[in-house]
Amino acid sequence: MKSIRIAALAAVTVTAAFSLTACGGDDSGTNASAKDSSTASTSTGSSSSSSSSSDSGSDGSEAGSTQSSSGKSTGTTTNDATQTSGKVTFCKTEDLAIDAVDAAPDATEGRIDITMINRGAATCSATGFAGVDIKDADHTSNPIERGPAQPRITTLKPGGAAVFNLAYTIDSSGNSLSSPTDIIVTPPNETHSVTLKWPSDAADIKGAYTDVKVYPTHNAN
Repeated sequence: MKSIRIAALAAVTVTAAFSLTACGGDDSGTNASAKDSSTASTSTGSSSSSSSSSDSGSDGSEAGSTQSSSGKSTGTTTNDATQTSGKVTFCKTEDLAIDAVDAAPDATEGRIDITMINRGAATCSATGFAGVDIKDADHTSNPIERGPAQPRITTLKPGGAAVFNLAYTIDSSGNSLSSPTDIIVTPPNETHSVTLKWPSDAADIKGAYTDVKVYPTHNAN
C-alpha cells in the first residue's frame, strides 16, 4: 500500500508539472501573437498617416502654384496692355522737318518761330523745351536760356506741327553787338541737332545772347 501511494503521488506531481509547462507555453504564444498584431497595426497606421500627409501636401502645393501663376499672368497682361495703349515715343530729330522764321509782332519785341513737322509714320511727343544755341559771325556758339513758362503737352500725329519761340528785345540803335548767323536746335528729349540759318529779316538783338529766351513747344494752330 505504501508503494502504491508513493507511485500515485509521483504521478500527480509529474502531471502537475506538465500542466504548468503547457500553460506557460500558451501564454508565450499568445503574447507573441499580440505583439505581432500590435506591430502590424502600428506599421499600418504610420503608413496610412504618411500617405495622407503626402497627398495633402501635394494638393496644397499644386493649388498654390496655380494661383501664383494665374496672378502673375494677369498682372503681366495688364501691364503690357497699359504700356502698349499709353506709350507715345519722343519725336526723333531725323523724323522732323525744322524751319525758323521771323515772327516779331512789333518794332520792340523780337521773336523767332521755329516749327517742327512730324514726317514720321507714327504719332510722337515733342513736349518740353528744345535745346538752342545761337552761332555768331565770330564762330562762337552761345546757349540760350529757358524763359519763365511751363511746358504744355505737345503730341504730333504724322504731318502734325509744333512750334516754339525765341524771344528778345530789339535793338534799334544800329549798334548791336550780336551778329547771329545760325540757330542750332536740339528737339525736346533728343541728342541730335540740326543747324538752321538765322532769318535774314529778323531784327537785331539788344544786349547779349544771354538776354534771348527760348520757350516750350506747343501745337501749331
